[in-house]
Parts: sequence; C-alpha cells; structure tokens
Amino acid sequence: MRAIAGLWRWRHNPLRRGTDLAEAWLALAALVLIVVAAPVVGSVAGVLTHDALLRSVQAQREARHSVTATVLQKLDQPPLDPDPETSSARDAHRRVLASWTGPDGSGRAGTVATDLKSPHPGDRFRVWTDAEGNIVGRPLDTATATTHAALAGLGAALACAGLVEGTRRLIVWRAVRRRHARWDQAWDKAGPDWGRAGTGA
Repeated sequence: MRAIAGLWRWRHNPLRRGTDLAEAWLALAALVLIVVAAPVVGSVAGVLTHDALLRSVQAQREARHSVTATVLQKLDQPPLDPDPETSSARDAHRRVLASWTGPDGSGRAGTVATDLKSPHPGDRFRVWTDAEGNIVGRPLDTATATTHAALAGLGAALACAGLVEGTRRLIVWRAVRRRHARWDQAWDKAGPDWGRAGTGA
C-alpha cells in the first residue's frame, strides 16, 4: 500500500525527482513479487519436497521390517542428561538386552531401546530391522513427511520474500548513497562562494 501511495503522491508533484519515482516503482514491484512469487516458490518447493519425502517413505517401508523382540534382561539406565533438547526422547525409553528373529530367519540379540515402562524378561515389543535383521529406525510416516514438506514450502516462501525485500533495500541504499554523493559535489561547488558579498548577482 505504501508503494501505491508513493506512486500516487509523486505523479504530478513538482518536487518529484526521477529517483523518487524509481523508488516508488521499485517498492511496488517488490510488493507484487512478495505477494505473487513468494507463494508460488513456496508451493513448488513444498510439492517437490513432498514428492521426494513420499518416495523416501515408500523406500523405507520396503527396506525396513517390523519384527517382535523378546526382553532377555533389563539394563541400567544411563544418567539423566541435563540438556532437555537431547534427553527428552531418549529418557522416555528403557534399554534392554533382547532377542529377535530377522526377516531372513536369522536369530539376533543385542541392546535395544524399548518404550515398555517396566520391562521384564519375557516381555515382547516391536522393533524395526533391515533385511539382514539389524536394528534400524522406524520408517518415516506419511503425516510426518507432509508436515516436513509444508515447513519446507513455508521456509522457501519466507526466504523468497526476504530475498526480494533485501534486494529492494540494497538498491534503495545504493541510490541514497549516490544521491548524497551528488549533493556533496553540488555543495562543494557552491561552498566556496557561500556568504560572499555579491554572490549570485
């Protein structure tokens, strides 16, 4: 709105300079780009990210298998981590020695994390393994992929808007510096005669 108001104000103003009109047009162009281009860039980035993540979800579902593990022994918990950003998810799980059968039929055993609140020998829980039976993380789900894609699209739109506004500000800053330099040159020319009797006569 300020860009449109600026263009209207400078239409027939006798004090208007070429740079004033250029700045107003630049502001209007930046506003249009932010309103139109930023959402388009965000949408395209979101769609591309969503497609890539859905392919990753599909690949992980094909490569990872859910199997049942049996608790052999509960292990001592490591000391609590005082860092809340790294400890919250880890402290919610218990470490146990467990056995399981991999998708290839091989028997496996090892230390794994379980969300059982009070694991006892013989308790069963689900784990994710690769084709060889090694423990892997749970595959990405569609809802999480969609959320990540939406955040990527939002980030791309904000980055586009920031780039447009940053470019506009840089151009205006350079124009103002040039204007001040011209003022300094004009002042240097007029300065030696300033205040002398008969100047301008």
